[in-house]
Amino acid sequence: MEISSPKATVQKSKESLFNYLKDVKNFENLMPENISKFEVLRDDAFVFALKGMPEIALEIKKEDPYSQLELGAMSDKIPFTLTGNISEVSETTSEIVLQFSGDFNPMMAMMIKGPITKFLATLSENLEKL
Repeated sequence: MEISSPKATVQKSKESLFNYLKDVKNFENLMPENISKFEVLRDDAFVFALKGMPEIALEIKKEDPYSQLELGAMSDKIPFTLTGNISEVSETTSEIVLQFSGDFNPMMAMMIKGPITKFLATLSENLEKL
């Protein structure tokens, strides 16, 4: 299952945006208002929960400095990645598209598609406010 966020224009350079996202504690600022838990586990990992949803632990899996950062689930129970693809618009502006990719059975995919799409849209909106 693949879901992409709307493209967000961020008033930060490509390098600055990448470094902001690489510092996992900053993800707390991007989360929806209905967040019920956010905790940094280590320099490259955090766990969060939205009200009514299970906790999700993410860690940095792969990085391509200044253009891509991939977070992945720490648990094999729900295997997915969340990748931020960053492109330069100007020296002080960049664009980012978040890509969710997971391997789910059809029933699970149907249940989570709406919430994940909304979650990605919220992250995208909050990135634009940076």
